[in-house]
Amino acid sequence: MKQILITGGAGYIGSHTAVALVESGYTPIIIDDFSNSEKSALEGLKKILNLEVKTYIGDCSDHALVEKIFSENEISGVIHFAASKAVGESTQIPLKYYANNIGSLLVMLETMRKFDVKNIVFSSSCTVYGQPDELPVLESTPRKDAESPYGNTKKICEDILHDHVKSKSGAKIVSLRYFNPIGAHPSSEIGELPLGVPANLIPFVTQTAAGLREKLTVFGDDYNTKDGTCVRDYIHVLDLADAHVKSLEYLDNQEDNFIDTFNVGTGNGNTVLEVIQAFEKVSARKLKYELGPRRPGDIEKVWANTDKVNKVLGWNAKYSLEESLRDSWNWQKRLSNL
Repeated sequence: MKQILITGGAGYIGSHTAVALVESGYTPIIIDDFSNSEKSALEGLKKILNLEVKTYIGDCSDHALVEKIFSENEISGVIHFAASKAVGESTQIPLKYYANNIGSLLVMLETMRKFDVKNIVFSSSCTVYGQPDELPVLESTPRKDAESPYGNTKKICEDILHDHVKSKSGAKIVSLRYFNPIGAHPSSEIGELPLGVPANLIPFVTQTAAGLREKLTVFGDDYNTKDGTCVRDYIHVLDLADAHVKSLEYLDNQEDNFIDTFNVGTGNGNTVLEVIQAFEKVSARKLKYELGPRRPGDIEKVWANTDKVNKVLGWNAKYSLEESLRDSWNWQKRLSNL
């Protein structure tokens, strides 16, 4: 069973990917500093998988720790999630984002080269497209100046990966440009667990429905969209996790010095108000929300063209928006003992 190192593996997408890896015959190994995740995720994984996932607690930018992990295990591939990821926060403390997001990737690539580990799946983002001129976005859609330092770190990391391959490092890389992950494992043992005030829409929606927050603020109602609110492509986290497993399988069949990029979304865009209405339908609860001013760093609308990932990786999104919101709500009910 091939060992796959998951950086940020106790986080939202990382923990669901650990499940998908085990279900596909891999052995995940986690490194996480728990700066944006909870150790309860490891308990959730244990309940779902009936086994304990080997975990190292620490920072991916720590050269000595990362080398220790590679020397103690037979790592055959890396899935690199670890990064600071709040768009709004990144506009306030950009240096933290550049240090964390770029530094950890450099340490990982250097260590992989030292231990002759070639396969890495990188967690990129649709933020690299900025506000695209044409929709839906293709992988060939030009990247734009990022609207936030967070988005810029993803652009820079993609450039680093391309230069790493050009240098004949032997690396084999897939960069996955995520759209908006939502949902939770159907067991409700793991899900999105933001620390403090959520930066993403869905936890704010579920926490408001559960009575943890007085109301939800919709940031901006004057965008050029069907109802004036932002449009995003919301993808179930289990579908996203599956794309990582398929990416690893794809890399096994490639020659050295290889890089490819895939959009991972559903191919559909939904406005914030459509998401609220869909949530009210699946939860049978009315949400208290207000319309507020636009938020710095937010783009107006983006959704994916998924033809390439469908065709090349044989991957398709299986879950609908309502199914994703149902799983998010079940997870919140579990957290809130509702």
